[in-house]
Amino acid sequence: MPSTDNQRTLGHSVSCQGVGLHSGVTVNLTLRPAPAHHGILFVRTDTPRPVLIPALSEYVVDTALATTLGKEGVKVSTVEHLLSALAGLGIDNVRVEVDGPEVPVMDGSAAHFVQMVMSAGIRELEEPRSYLVIKKSVTVTEGDKEATLSPSRRFRVSCSIDFKHPLISSQYYEMEMSDRSFSGEISRARTFGFLRDVEMLKKLGLARGGSLENAIVVDEASILNPEGLRFSDEFVRHKILDAIGDVSLFGRPIIGHLKVFKTGHALNHKLVQKVLADPSCYELVPLRRLESERSELRLPELPGGLELEPLLA
Repeated sequence: MPSTDNQRTLGHSVSCQGVGLHSGVTVNLTLRPAPAHHGILFVRTDTPRPVLIPALSEYVVDTALATTLGKEGVKVSTVEHLLSALAGLGIDNVRVEVDGPEVPVMDGSAAHFVQMVMSAGIRELEEPRSYLVIKKSVTVTEGDKEATLSPSRRFRVSCSIDFKHPLISSQYYEMEMSDRSFSGEISRARTFGFLRDVEMLKKLGLARGGSLENAIVVDEASILNPEGLRFSDEFVRHKILDAIGDVSLFGRPIIGHLKVFKTGHALNHKLVQKVLADPSCYELVPLRRLESERSELRLPELPGGLELEPLLA
């Protein structure tokens, strides 16, 4: 089992094919190992020349319906589920190749991406990891929506939602980040939408790839998916999944408490921007310093030699 000290990448390349949720385009995606300090980089392989798009907040170009990264006019959308899986499993460096405008949605959760990482294996590199440690609380609001990052001894996420709907009323979930908690509690939670909104989006030429195979669809009184829900509170768990993917755009694993209330991609991104705009809010701490503080900070468990139950069952 590798230690938790150093940066990580994949053991070997792994690929999948799926449809883009909003574009409806069939896309091939390949995750390739990368060296230390490479970070998470997206590459559109269908463009005349490769453009490397770092998975960092400064490259976010759109947050409507999904998080979209872009550079030099080249974009990759709906990156949040894949980024959430990589963050949840402690992967620091990987080259993400896609031959279309959108990461495939697969089943609407992060479970397939978790399975890809675990099938590729996790390889520890020789360079130490550093953490983004939140030093003081930062909050962003928009109407009744709110997102906060505050100091904590570990990376924790708390989320509340309330859609004023019989099936999606007030839900709350809190988790402490580790490979096991992410894989078991969060990764299988699927994206969701209301039937009336899905129909409207399709008329506007959006959600072209959406179906009951890759999203939970709710009408005024029922879940339309024949298999029902994977968790009774699957909706709030998916919001946590999205938030983890969005804040991974700091480019470093976080030590702090993320609290989100009725947020979406736009507000999550504003929170990341606000933290980065004020250097007094955070500190990039190399592993060497955290080693001496490990018992106090209770650093999150990271993967290695895991025995996970099948996530797609």
